[in-house]
Amino acid sequence: MTEPTSAVVLFSHGSRDPLWRAPIEAVAARIKADHPQRPVVCAYLELSEPPLAQAVAGLVTAGATHVTVVPMFLGTGKHAREDLPVLVQELRDNHPQVAIHVQPAIGEDPRMTALMANIACERPAA
Repeated sequence: MTEPTSAVVLFSHGSRDPLWRAPIEAVAARIKADHPQRPVVCAYLELSEPPLAQAVAGLVTAGATHVTVVPMFLGTGKHAREDLPVLVQELRDNHPQVAIHVQPAIGEDPRMTALMANIACERPAA
């Protein structure tokens, strides 16, 4: 029996400005460096490519059997609370053989809160 392939999707809002995507793509690059065996892609709600459905379809085609969607939002606003559950249900309907897990908004993780607080309190560089 083959081992399940777990993949990660970093899901964010999107923007027409390509520089806006740089931090999300940096997280993906860090995952690829630290966990080279784990497929990771970025996906966007709007204004950027690829959309969530396309990103997950690509992972499934590549053999993913478990997909974790990480909402790259500071909080659980309308997109995470209303839009994402609809999109995830469509994913589950379209890929019933794949286990799809959605993490809470990344900004609500206590480790992220602590990191942001530490950064905010750092002394400015001389």
